[in-house]
Amino acid sequence: MLLTVVVPVYAVEGYLYQCLESIRAGLTAEESASVEVIAVDDASPDGCGEMLDGYAARHGDLRVVHLSHNVGLGLARNAGLAEARGEYVWFVDSDDWLPAGSVRAVLQQLRTGPDLLLIDHLRVQENGRLERDASSGALRDPTLASLIKLQHTAWNRIVRRGLLEELNLRFLPGWYEDVPFSNPVLIAADRVAVLDRVCYHYRVGRLGAITATRSERHFEAFEQYDRMLAWTAERDLEPWLRHALFTLMVNHLLVVLGNDGRVHPRQRRAFFKRLAAHYRRYLPADYPGHPGIKHKLVQARSYAAYATMRQAYRVVKRNPEPSPAVQPVLASAPQPAQTVTIR
Repeated sequence: MLLTVVVPVYAVEGYLYQCLESIRAGLTAEESASVEVIAVDDASPDGCGEMLDGYAARHGDLRVVHLSHNVGLGLARNAGLAEARGEYVWFVDSDDWLPAGSVRAVLQQLRTGPDLLLIDHLRVQENGRLERDASSGALRDPTLASLIKLQHTAWNRIVRRGLLEELNLRFLPGWYEDVPFSNPVLIAADRVAVLDRVCYHYRVGRLGAITATRSERHFEAFEQYDRMLAWTAERDLEPWLRHALFTLMVNHLLVVLGNDGRVHPRQRRAFFKRLAAHYRRYLPADYPGHPGIKHKLVQARSYAAYATMRQAYRVVKRNPEPSPAVQPVLASAPQPAQTVTIR
């Protein structure tokens, strides 16, 4: 078995069939024999468990794992991984889907024997509009310095299962579970294959999705970065890589902080305070500094200035031609897959 696709499932009745159908769509019998699909029912409160059992009974090529209680996305992925028989594992979220030809393209590249395969994706808005992700350009330069900038999710990287065993790497509980998984697996991989092809459609803004839910649980991102940086601290990483990981952490936490759909306005000051504390705690001694104004405000622990700048930015978004008073505040075609040795 070459590939195991693990699909964690929770409260996605309206999207589940599209996801499952997209995985084997267009595959030949020989190609299908190289792929197994494991769906993990994370004690879904709707009818997803019954839908999975019915799908498995009709098609015979889906293995279903039912969990007795809800454990969350990361631990549900671990449950599927524990049942995997494939040489490689791909974690596909059940509200997303794969465009036609994706699995075939992935299988072809996996046969070259990489430790890790990175793929491109498109963001799908609720109105169906497809958007290219800002980080996708990192795939055009198959070096670690570039690839570390790729969106750090589990679903855009297909991993050799043996590598996960060698690293004893699993998903950890809590929200933002991808943080202590995605960058470590990229850093540890000796052979990285890059498939500059859209192989994943990522649904954004879905009602009920973590990234579209206001909750105190977004503070769990800090614990996940603690875990990731504890992992990197045990390794002899080059200074530039430590700098890059620090910058990525601050950028990501700033995104969470600035998102009205995640952090409630009443909690924004507390989140900023935690971010400033993480900045001081993890700032590399030889960090050359960051030119961005937001980084400087975090470093200075100036929430008042951050809040003023944030409000000014929103005024500009509502008014394409901002007033002079606001102005100063805001002072391609897919290429063939490549395999690179990054260490």
